[in-house]
Amino acid sequence: MADQAANRPDFPSLSLQFMNCAAPYGEAGAVLFGAPYDGTASFRPGSRFGPMAMRQDSAGIETYSPYQDRELPENKVCDLGDLELPPNSSLVALERIGAVVRQILADGKKPVMLGGEHLVSLPAAAACLQAWPDLCILHFDAHADLREEYLGETLSHATVMRRIWDLTGDGRIWQLGIRSGTIEEFAFARAGHTRLTPFNLDGLAPAIREIGGRPVYLSIDLDVLDPSVLPGTGTPEPGGVDFSGLLQALLKMRGLRVVGADLVELAPHYDASGVSTAAALKLLRELLIML
Repeated sequence: MADQAANRPDFPSLSLQFMNCAAPYGEAGAVLFGAPYDGTASFRPGSRFGPMAMRQDSAGIETYSPYQDRELPENKVCDLGDLELPPNSSLVALERIGAVVRQILADGKKPVMLGGEHLVSLPAAAACLQAWPDLCILHFDAHADLREEYLGETLSHATVMRRIWDLTGDGRIWQLGIRSGTIEEFAFARAGHTRLTPFNLDGLAPAIREIGGRPVYLSIDLDVLDPSVLPGTGTPEPGGVDFSGLLQALLKMRGLRVVGADLVELAPHYDASGVSTAAALKLLRELLIML
């Protein structure tokens, strides 16, 4: 349904949409959509429910950002809804995501994807790389995601950045907040294949300087936040950054040429309080305004 919608400027408004993102497709500058796939989740599944939870709870979030002193504009963002993805076929799910992102880019718009597990970032980043061969990747995460394979699978949430590296090569991926991975993953990064900042976001300022005016794909795995802030995720890792730190990092990227982005790994039913979803919502609002 959603891949057809990407070709239809008159795609009807959803009965449940994110905040006021009701712009007609043809008039929108950014296109929001959900990729509810968690078929390779290795610990706690449930991120497939993240996009719908964010739409549902967005009714409780203001459209005005006091951080940027700007309103989320009603006529700039189109919410296409969630893609229909098979729960047990990574290849089919990834191809459908890639097709939608390629169409959004071909129509001159910016894709913003809600996961779902982190593997969904692969086809979106690959589509942006086809459009911009000099694309850079900014990756916020608790996990390095640099394994060559996980349990015999080369397509996994644990391998997603390694698969993106297969496409970009060395020196094009900046990883921030990383505090979990195998010794081989950290050695791979230290060998210069990626620019990895462990434990915190201190590497952002030099990353922004190095990237300069090149196009950027931004991928935010919400488990970069400490689980005391965001427990609603599939693989929580203590020792993460706080909400204000991640928000300020996002605002520092306003001068970058972000051509696509995702926000992944919210698993809302592990946090009955709703605080995890609320944190994700505020980050998404700031991201959409920034774009």
